[in-house]
Amino acid sequence: MVILSDNQDITRAGLQFVLQQIDCSDVQRADDKAGLIDLLRKDDDAVVVMDYTLFDINDAEELLILVDCFAKTRWIIFSEDLSLDFVKMVIASTHQVSVLLKESSLNEIKECVRQAIKGRRFICQRTAELMLTAQPIEEKAVLTKTETEILKEIALGATTREIAEKRFSSFHTVNTHRKNIFRKLGVNNVHEATKYALRAGLIDSAEYYI
Repeated sequence: MVILSDNQDITRAGLQFVLQQIDCSDVQRADDKAGLIDLLRKDDDAVVVMDYTLFDINDAEELLILVDCFAKTRWIIFSEDLSLDFVKMVIASTHQVSVLLKESSLNEIKECVRQAIKGRRFICQRTAELMLTAQPIEEKAVLTKTETEILKEIALGATTREIAEKRFSSFHTVNTHRKNIFRKLGVNNVHEATKYALRAGLIDSAEYYI
């Protein structure tokens, strides 16, 4: 199920057209926060496409509370303008939220929805570029080729077990690499490692589906 939480008629019509093109048949509409919550209480295995700047969500913290309440729900924040502070806070806090600007191309909008349906986060290229240029590039830690590859997988949201299966390695081996990466980067968790990878340019914005 896809829930459209956008109060602009023209935007909703455009999104419905896009969803039809990628064969999304179960599309619901939520006009306000109460209506959205009612729909998610019935079925939280959904993708919510929300214009954060126009919907009745007060701030990023309230949005993140909703994200925590509905663990199966994927969220696409689809707005004309989002502050970098808001974007950084959201992507550092959860992997359930994708970020898409209304200036994005049709192909990018379709890809964002497809990735959200698959449970993967998508950051539009324009937002990723703004984040890269807005922060000073830190000196890269000296990582091995394997560590760099694993860091990228971590930043893209893969679990230790998923990385191990993909690399045909043991869980213990990947977990050891993970600990070494965190030690070298001076970080304590996945969110900090993800932010480092983005700031250091270790992740290409074109494939940044964290």
